[in-house]
Amino acid sequence: MKKRDPFVSARRRLGAAGSRSASPALAALAAAFSCTIFAIPALAAALGGTKAAASSNPPAATRNFAGKLPIGDLDQEQAVLHALDRFGFGPTPGEAARIEQGGLDAWVEQQLHPEAIDDSAMDARLANLPVLQLSAQALQDQYPPTDVAAKRAGMTQDDYRKQQQALAHPAQGIHAPPSSDPQEIQNELAEAKMLRAIYSNRQLQEQLVNFWFNHFNVFAGKDYDRWYIAPYERDAIRPHVLGKFRDLLEATAKSPAMQSYLDNWISADSEAFARIKQHPEQYRAQPGAPPLGGKRGLNENYGRELMELHTLGVDGGYTQKDVIEVARCFTGWTIASPKENPQFYFDERIHDPGEKIVLGKKIHAGGIRDGEQVLDLLAKNPHTAHHISLQLAQYFVADAPPEALVERMAKTWKKTNGDLREVMRTMIYSPEFWAHASYRAKVKTPFELVASAARALGADVDQAQPLVSWSARIGEPLYQCLPPDGYSDEAQSWVSTGALLNRLNFAIALASDRIRGTAVELTPLVGGDVGADPQKALDRVMNLFLGEGVSDATRATLESESHDPKVTGAKLDDPIREVNLGVLSGLVLGAPEFQER
Repeated sequence: MKKRDPFVSARRRLGAAGSRSASPALAALAAAFSCTIFAIPALAAALGGTKAAASSNPPAATRNFAGKLPIGDLDQEQAVLHALDRFGFGPTPGEAARIEQGGLDAWVEQQLHPEAIDDSAMDARLANLPVLQLSAQALQDQYPPTDVAAKRAGMTQDDYRKQQQALAHPAQGIHAPPSSDPQEIQNELAEAKMLRAIYSNRQLQEQLVNFWFNHFNVFAGKDYDRWYIAPYERDAIRPHVLGKFRDLLEATAKSPAMQSYLDNWISADSEAFARIKQHPEQYRAQPGAPPLGGKRGLNENYGRELMELHTLGVDGGYTQKDVIEVARCFTGWTIASPKENPQFYFDERIHDPGEKIVLGKKIHAGGIRDGEQVLDLLAKNPHTAHHISLQLAQYFVADAPPEALVERMAKTWKKTNGDLREVMRTMIYSPEFWAHASYRAKVKTPFELVASAARALGADVDQAQPLVSWSARIGEPLYQCLPPDGYSDEAQSWVSTGALLNRLNFAIALASDRIRGTAVELTPLVGGDVGADPQKALDRVMNLFLGEGVSDATRATLESESHDPKVTGAKLDDPIREVNLGVLSGLVLGAPEFQER
């Protein structure tokens, strides 16, 4: 058995350290909140994880709402908040009321058809981020690697780096020129992701792009993926999130980003080089073919992750022999030229022409069709239907979703040949999704927290990079997840006292209008009549950001904190002049009920 590449065999080792500058009071508050949040996954699993699993029939809805959504024991306000938190990145000021007025059914159906939603305002915001529209080749030309840029400038690499550092920090009053640093690609891509989460009207589409990118994860720091990752998300992921899974699977398989990340572009039949040497005329390079390169052999990375992560799942019934056979099918799937022409190319010369047996099925279509036939086989496999349905339910419903729901989603998958819109519709129109056990049963990832807090505050974001940096500081640097299974969506990966302390620090900084490039005005939201009354201010802020269902423990903790001098601005028996709404709002946004979705 071939030893696994340590690059792709690495798995998550996530941890979040607390802020070294945190006050003891904030640390104590984070510890108090963490006890509540730690209980969420266990409580959700106990209440809902097995509730519907005993039967393949969905439980009956117990409330009557206008429309077809089988909303059970949630009231209307809870149902709308639940939809906004799961299908998007939380509500903006006044959004829940607008959805209630227009009808939740109508909003959900809109979200299932993002192509019909006007998002021109979002497009206007993204117009300032040119990276999003460029091809991989254009990105390498405009943001060249340091060695290439230095050679163009006739400089050593050290001198070129010094020049770039000087240009990035010009004298006062002088604007820095547009950066050609390759890091700018990742910066703009991450800014776009944050801005879309905050402002796009196509909220479900953005959640699905986030889910599927994570599912087909690539790491921006691997080889040339920094230049490939923007076209990858734009062309391979985004167009297919509500389409056919088979199309999405092939788009990712043929992407230079995936080819590079999992090393399939260097995989070759080890016998190919002897064949070429013996019959050079027969194996003459076709126009556009990449250089043959040195002698090499089979690389199993993509074949393994294709089955373990992308389709069947780790318990999907495949063997190591299947991994090898799949890898043989994908020999010749490569990149024309990583630098000059970073496009997918099938190189017949290094493809294994022999017969292969995958999951007991003979694969001998020949050439590129060998790999395509494997994709057909895996996309239709019942294990794939169950594995992807489970992951979608884990992302949108609960860390431990009811098995009966997963089975119905898988049934829809098989019936529709992997139509992702219809699989999502089955989940959305399930009573399990709308059950009280699913309400606030998930914990927001750092990215979701940052975006949802900005939305809740009605923030005006002019520069998203500081928010991107906060997501990284809390524990989720965008496009920088090394292992191929992507970032975890389970609460246990994100919840600790240190992580919650960083979340609190972020929430207070944002609500206090202390994050560069983002403006927050609380008075129009909270009202100007709370004055020196901390209890009135707290009630107003809690209702605004948390709505119904605040626990007694959270309420008691926040009421105690609302009399802290940092909130009241008064010490000892001094009269309270004005409540600090920024600090108070930040504390509320740090509460367990806002950390949940």
